[in-house]
Amino acid sequence: MAPLPFVIQIQGDITKETTAKEITSHFEGSCADLVVCDGAPDVTGLHDLDEYIQSHLLLAALNITTHVLSIGGTFVSKIFRGKDVNLLFHQLSLFFSSVYCVKPRSSRNSSIESFVVCVNYNPPTGYIPSMDNPLLQTNAFNLSSLPEVNKSVVPFIACGDLSQFDSDMTYPLEEDCCLPPVQAPINPPYKMACTMKHGDITSAMNRLGLEDCDDSCTITDKSHEL
Repeated sequence: MAPLPFVIQIQGDITKETTAKEITSHFEGSCADLVVCDGAPDVTGLHDLDEYIQSHLLLAALNITTHVLSIGGTFVSKIFRGKDVNLLFHQLSLFFSSVYCVKPRSSRNSSIESFVVCVNYNPPTGYIPSMDNPLLQTNAFNLSSLPEVNKSVVPFIACGDLSQFDSDMTYPLEEDCCLPPVQAPINPPYKMACTMKHGDITSAMNRLGLEDCDDSCTITDKSHEL
């Protein structure tokens, strides 16, 4: 990329500690009001794998953000919306008062790409930003060296039977397959008309209260007459 005036360019992997430290070193103790992360992995076409890698990039960016973002600041990052994206939202909500998932018009509808906008940076009381992050260098990570507040993990519970239909999916139906309603109407207003249409005039009369009707009472339904 060509140099830009007043812009510091760093080429590196944000999941590596050396890159993270190089980024934070340029702030010289100052903080930013806005951090934007538009990074994404080279997609493989396997959505589950792409979502997993992208979530690691987002958390690595968040780890760097905790070192350079001022209190009350905003963090914006690209995400891939998947079935477990709510876990990311809960993790981000630990550090920000409001977390939004947005999809700009410039993003294709067929793409799982979206953006998460985290507003009002407010880390947990006692939280100390640390580069000792398991997403950065697993072999060098020591959980015992972190304060208790840094160890917190939001429990994620998936409700419902995951083997059933997914509300975000579109499933094909057989053309000659007629599915009955899950819960039929208990007493619809058209029930008597359906009864008369199928020829059960006696039942229809009972519903009308005409059991004691004399010979002058008639009910006509096409070919039926009393």
